Amino acid sequence: MRLENVLALTYAKLLNSPFISNFTDIVFDAKNVKRGDLFLAFDESGIEDAILNGAYGIMFSKPTQISDSEIAWIQVKSLEDALKRLLRFKLLDKNVKVYETNEIVLKLALQVTTEPTFIAISGTIKEVAKQLWSIEDASNILFCPSLSDKDIFTKTIELSNTTYNNINIIEQTLFETSFIYNDVFYERQLISPFFIPYLEILLQLFKNLQTDYRLRKFTPIGHFEATFTNKKFEIKEFGTSDKVLIFEKNTSLMESEVLFLQNEATWAKIIYVLPFREQKLIAKIEDKNTLLIYKNSNEIIGLLKKSHFHFALILGANKSILSTSSSSQVPLGLFDLK
Repeated sequence: MRLENVLALTYAKLLNSPFISNFTDIVFDAKNVKRGDLFLAFDESGIEDAILNGAYGIMFSKPTQISDSEIAWIQVKSLEDALKRLLRFKLLDKNVKVYETNEIVLKLALQVTTEPTFIAISGTIKEVAKQLWSIEDASNILFCPSLSDKDIFTKTIELSNTTYNNINIIEQTLFETSFIYNDVFYERQLISPFFIPYLEILLQLFKNLQTDYRLRKFTPIGHFEATFTNKKFEIKEFGTSDKVLIFEKNTSLMESEVLFLQNEATWAKIIYVLPFREQKLIAKIEDKNTLLIYKNSNEIIGLLKKSHFHFALILGANKSILSTSSSSQVPLGLFDLK
């Protein structure tokens, strides 16, 4: 990329008059710098190594001493913003298609093995840049706006939340599903039926894009996450207790999870543990006898000890509230799909 283009794209200031005018690549890990590269100095301590490795330019945001006047010294207000602009420009030449989805579909996609031309991304601009910088032409990208900056892309295609009903559920519990998809039987997989509509959205996208994939395994994604405990609220192995805490951090998912439990566990005593600030959600729970309200997460265990239940759906906390001396639980989703 030409120096003048870098300056224009990033609204940068060139602090010297270098001999160079082009960069071979853009790198922000000093050990990966090669002759001709532009080094983005997120870590200022790597500047010297970058120069020794042959960097033709240094881009930085904090006050930095010019140590080699032959290369370009480029100052920007924000390296994150500069990298985002450079990545967006690079993707324009790649003819990629970018699909926007919700957090659950994206997190399921991150657990599926696909061909290199399909990439599910998540993380900071640096993490996303590492994934996309060498992307193949005409690739497909899947992202979630709550997990990655949408401004990386100039155009996105929003996936529909249509229910496709292409997965045939053969048997299910609250946290385990046996199903058939495309004539393949996936037996006793550790994925809750609650997530099956989201999985269908992802599999339909693969079908539409004619993307090869392999369902290898599912692991906890931080939503509707079940932890089996004993009466002392020590973590027990999956399926070995009749007392289950279900943790959820996303308020927007809570209502659908309440309905799921009410429909699928009619036999069980279910309680809902909500933070005091969620007054709108609290008002929507019809049976107030099933409600436990807390102001501080430190109060949750005390409230649970005074309650009889089979399932407790807890909003705004995670299993760190449980006893640190507990036995280890087998994580949901350890087993490969067959």
